[in-house]
Amino acid sequence: MTDAFDYPQPKLFIAGQWRMGSGGDTLPVRNPATGGELARLPVADRADLDEALAAVDKAFPVWRAVSAYDRAKILKKAAALLRERAPYIGAVSTSEQGKPLAESTNEALACADIFEWYAEEARRAYGRIVPSKHPGVRHMVFKEPIGPVAAFSPWNFPTTIPSRKIAAALAAGCPVIIKPAEETPGSCLELARALDDAGLPKGVLNVVFGVPAEISTYLIASPVIRKISFTGSTVVGKHLAGLAAQRMIPSTMELGGHAPVIVFEDADLDLAVRLSGASKYRNAGQICIAPTRFYVHDSVHDAFVEKLSAYAASLNIGPGLDPATNMGPLANPRRLTAMHEFVADARQQGADVAAGGEGPDGPGNFWKPTLLTDVPNSARIMNEEPFGPVAVTQRFGSFDEVVAQANRLPYGLAAYAYTRSARTAADIGDALEAGMIGINFSILTGPETPFGGVKESGHGSEGGVEGLEAYHVVKYVAQG
Repeated sequence: MTDAFDYPQPKLFIAGQWRMGSGGDTLPVRNPATGGELARLPVADRADLDEALAAVDKAFPVWRAVSAYDRAKILKKAAALLRERAPYIGAVSTSEQGKPLAESTNEALACADIFEWYAEEARRAYGRIVPSKHPGVRHMVFKEPIGPVAAFSPWNFPTTIPSRKIAAALAAGCPVIIKPAEETPGSCLELARALDDAGLPKGVLNVVFGVPAEISTYLIASPVIRKISFTGSTVVGKHLAGLAAQRMIPSTMELGGHAPVIVFEDADLDLAVRLSGASKYRNAGQICIAPTRFYVHDSVHDAFVEKLSAYAASLNIGPGLDPATNMGPLANPRRLTAMHEFVADARQQGADVAAGGEGPDGPGNFWKPTLLTDVPNSARIMNEEPFGPVAVTQRFGSFDEVVAQANRLPYGLAAYAYTRSARTAADIGDALEAGMIGINFSILTGPETPFGGVKESGHGSEGGVEGLEAYHVVKYVAQG
């Protein structure tokens, strides 16, 4: 695959029809590697949203009546199509998002795994019989689909994150209106295309784009919508959760993080660098669970910095469609501006630059893999999620000291630790305030495991049985 790729024209997908917006308005979709325009994205107006709401309202009684067995067949067929189309979907995603083609292709393959896993799990959403203390009375507990869902997904993983929401909701029997990020429309549209081609009934899935605040406010206010799922910033998540609370509808919120990494004095430094480096600079650091705040024991700090600096310097930056690229551009100019501001502030606060620290010359939203050392807590980057390829270090001396620093922020999405001690591993796993913790391991995502945070990193989980349960309501029937 080269830079020459014929990016498909994005469209709305409403009531089973692929079309432009009723009002004719469009937004640009840009290539982050060049800044050039890839396509014009149609914008949904209120008439389009009303049509999508009518579609899911009409589809709900039909889709919920389809057996879990038959829903699973459609999801499995869609999974097979996603595997078959993964190279193409990867190229679409890389063109609009920037990450290396291998990463985008693997992401598309992972989406197939998500759909297949939920296809199987839908057949195991068991209720139960509760023993009764009343003779002749049977207590039955059922799980039923909650109803039409409004989902909102970001641009950093434009196929994985929509897949988690769509697959779980459809598996449970819920129709969906999803608004993916306007920067990366093509990725989610390919998911919709696979489901459409797999025989998903018309209207069960709808994909819309437009002004995010206007669409979310309008959909959440509709009595048709029974649940929302959002992945994005804490600020926006709090706002949407408030809108949902006004209607007393449940929400799943996967929000921001600022993951600490604790490197103890007995850690395998080569393992820590290899795993943490790959996780930090993958997708140019635009990952909500990316390791960022490295707390390194004073006795091994300098050795660790030397190794991680070498790792960062070894990465080849370039357009994602170039097979030689290890790290692509940031997804949009806003992130590039943020990197400049974070690094400048940290240096002003006394931090040292061990690697990177600047963007290379030329077009595109590129930033060199960066490592800042001995960064004080007064620096912005120690308190705000950078969402880019910048890692920071601090030294520590004691267990209690590093736990206090790791738990200092209001976020609690992911955390990591490296140690050879089983006792230390157990203790740090208990002490860290995070929804997901990796100890001598860095891959915290999978269809079968829950993905979610605590504190201001959100509530609820996607993935695992928890992800399916989020789209069910529990009904208790006592029958005498």
